[in-house]
Amino acid sequence: MRIAIDARGINWYKGTGIGTYTKNILANLLSLDLINHYQLYWTGENYEEYLKENTKLMLVSNRNHNFFENSYFPSNLKKENIDVYHVPQNGMGMNNSLPCKKVVTIHDLIPYIMPETVGKGYLTKFLMEMPQIIQNTNAIITVSEYSKSDILRFFPIDPEKIFVTPLAAASKYKPMDKLKCKQFLKDKYNITKPFILYIGGFSARKNVKSLILAFNKIFKELPEEYNLVIVGADNRDQFAYLNSLGMDMEISKNIIFTNYVLDDDLPMFYNGSQVFAYPSLYEGFGLPPLEAMSCGIPVVTSKLTSIPEVVGDAGILINPYEEEALGNALLTVLGDTALQIKLGLNGIERAKNYTWEKAAKETLKVYKSI
Repeated sequence: MRIAIDARGINWYKGTGIGTYTKNILANLLSLDLINHYQLYWTGENYEEYLKENTKLMLVSNRNHNFFENSYFPSNLKKENIDVYHVPQNGMGMNNSLPCKKVVTIHDLIPYIMPETVGKGYLTKFLMEMPQIIQNTNAIITVSEYSKSDILRFFPIDPEKIFVTPLAAASKYKPMDKLKCKQFLKDKYNITKPFILYIGGFSARKNVKSLILAFNKIFKELPEEYNLVIVGADNRDQFAYLNSLGMDMEISKNIIFTNYVLDDDLPMFYNGSQVFAYPSLYEGFGLPPLEAMSCGIPVVTSKLTSIPEVVGDAGILINPYEEEALGNALLTVLGDTALQIKLGLNGIERAKNYTWEKAAKETLKVYKSI
C-alpha cells in the first residue's frame, strides 16, 4: 500500500491528546511496517526521526490551509498514487473528493456534547465539517468504546465503519525511585511537601475548580500538610480564573501552579506524588490517568464517559459533580497506605494492556481492511 498521513498535528497540537496520539501512532507505524510506503505532510521542525527508507516527507507552510487541503494535497495524493489517506486530527482538513480511500481519527465529540467548553472558531468549523467527514470517509478510528457510542448516537452509520484503537502511555511513564523524584522536584520546582497532583488542561470540562474547592475543604483533615500541584500551561482565560480562585483561599500557599512543564519532567511529577486526581466531566479517552497508573500512582478520577473504561479497578471513581465525594476519596487514599499500594499495583498491571505498538498494529489493520 501507499499510505499518506497528515502529520501536521504533531507540531500543531504538541502537548495535547491529538498531538501525542499522532506522534506515537506515526512513530510506531514506521517502526513496525517496513513494507508499505508512507507519504507524510509536515509543518515545522523535528521531522528527522520520521525519515525512513519507505517514507517521503512533504514540508508545507503553516499558512494557507485551505490551499493545501483543497488543492495541493488532492493533487499530490493523485500524483503519488496514494491508496489510503489518514487525517488524525478529528478529520479536520479532510477534502471530501480525494482520489483514494479516506481514514479519520475522531477522538471525541466534545463540540456536540459540551459546546460551551470549545473555542468559537473551532466549534463552528467542527460542527460544519463533521457531518460530511462522517459521511464521506471510508473508516473512522476512535479511541474508546465510549467515543464510538457517542459517534453512533449523533450519526446513525454502520457500526462496522468505526474501529476502536485505545491510546497508551509512553514508555517513559514507569515506576521510578520516589525519593529521587521528590529531590528533583524540590531542586527544580521548589516542591517540598507531599502533594496531590493534577496534570492536564484548564478547560471547564476538566473540572479543576472542583479539585481546588475539594482540597480547600479537606486540607485540615489530611494526615500531614499537603500541596495541591497543578501542572499545565497558562494559555487560556480559565487558568487566570483558577489561579485567582486559589489565591482567595486560606490554603493559597499550598496550591502550586507550575505553568508549562517539559515532557521529560512529567514522569517525575507522577512518581513524586501521593495521589493523582483527575475529576474531568468528559473525556474521549483520558490519557493522564493512564500515565499515572503506569507509574504505579493511585488515581482518583471521574466515573463518567470513557474514564472507567480505561481505569477499571486501578482507581477510585467518583461523581465529579460532587466535591464532597472527590474530597472524601482523596482523604481515603491518603489515609490508607495499604490502599495506595494496592491501587498502584493494579494500575501498573492494567496499564500493560495499552501500548502504542498495539495501537499502531490495529491502525495498520484498518488501512488494510479498506
